[in-house]
Amino acid sequence: MRWQGGRRSGVEDRRGGGGGMGPVAGGGGLVLVVVALIGYFVFGVDPQTIMSAGSSLGGQTAPAADVQASTGTPDDEAGQFADVVHTSANDTWQAVFQSEGQRYRPSTIVLYTQGTQTGCGFGEAAMGPFYCPADEKVYIDLDFFRTLDSQLGAPGDFAKAYVIAHEVGHHIQKLEGTSEAVSRQEQRLSKTGANALSVKLELQADCYAGVWAKRANDKEHWIEAGDIDEALGAATAVGDDTLQEKAQGRVVPDSFTHGSAAQRTQWFKAGFRAGNPADCDTFG
Repeated sequence: MRWQGGRRSGVEDRRGGGGGMGPVAGGGGLVLVVVALIGYFVFGVDPQTIMSAGSSLGGQTAPAADVQASTGTPDDEAGQFADVVHTSANDTWQAVFQSEGQRYRPSTIVLYTQGTQTGCGFGEAAMGPFYCPADEKVYIDLDFFRTLDSQLGAPGDFAKAYVIAHEVGHHIQKLEGTSEAVSRQEQRLSKTGANALSVKLELQADCYAGVWAKRANDKEHWIEAGDIDEALGAATAVGDDTLQEKAQGRVVPDSFTHGSAAQRTQWFKAGFRAGNPADCDTFG
C-alpha cells in the first residue's frame, strides 16, 4: 500500500501513560484477552459494554486520568499510518455526503495505550479498536495491529487500513441514523434477533470499508498487488466462525454478532466493486 505522503489531518494522541488499566493476570494475558474477546468487541464494539468490561476480563479496572493528549500529526510511522488512513476515510465520506447535498461531520481518531476515558465510558485495549458514537471518535491501541498480524494471521498495511475504515464506517452509520435505529430495534428483540441485527450493522460497516478502498484508490492509486487479499484476510480472520472455532473449537451461528468470514469478505467486496454506498444495504 503506497500510503506514504498521503494527507494527514492529525490525531488525538494519548499514548504513553496507560490510561489507568491494571495489569492482566498471567504473562501475555492481554493478547489472550484480545483473542478471546475479539469476536464480541472488535470492529464495532457496542459502547454500552465499555463501562462493564472490567468484570468481563476477570479483574478490576481502575480508570485513572489519561495522560495529556496532544493533537497533531504523529512522528512515528504507526501513528502516521493511522493518521493518513483515517484522514483519507474522512475525505472520502465528505465527498460522498457533499455529492448528495449533505453536510459531513468528520470523526476523530484517538491513539492510546492500554486504556482511556471515552464518551461511552472507560475503553480498554482488550476490546480491540472501537467507535464511540457519543463523542464521534475512533479509538485504537496500535498494539492491536501486532495481534492482528501475529495472533490472528492477518498481516499487511491494507489489513490495518481495513480496520480503521471499518470503524469510520460506524461513524457513517451514526451520521445516517442507522446505528440509533438498530439500537432501538434491538431492545425489542430476543438475544438471537438482536444478534442478527448486529450482524447486519457490522457487515454494512465492512461494505463501507470497501467503498473507501475503491474511492481512495481511484484518487490516490494506493493499492499494490496483494493489498485487497490483505483486507480480505483480515475480514476472514475476524469472522465470528473463525474466532469461535479458534477459541472454543465449535461454531454457534445464533451467537454471531459480526458475521461469518464469508459474509465479511462478501460485503467488503460489494463495497469495493463500484465504490457505491447504495450497494451496502445489508438490511434489505
